[in-house]
Amino acid sequence: MIGEASFYGLYLPWLMLLALAAWPLLWAVRRLLVASGAYRWVWHPALFDISLYVLLLYALVRLTLLF
Repeated sequence: MIGEASFYGLYLPWLMLLALAAWPLLWAVRRLLVASGAYRWVWHPALFDISLYVLLLYALVRLTLLF
């Protein structure tokens, strides 16, 4: 895996790019869970959202390591 990405001379770590990419995924998954009513079963929604974000970020990191 490459350590950095260059955007017009600005070097960004890949983990930062993946963390930024995980936000829209979190938003989409959260909207689906709210629409399906799954949040009624969640005890602490903020803690659940943070753990969901970490899982999505982990999945993105694993997917990028495959390619």
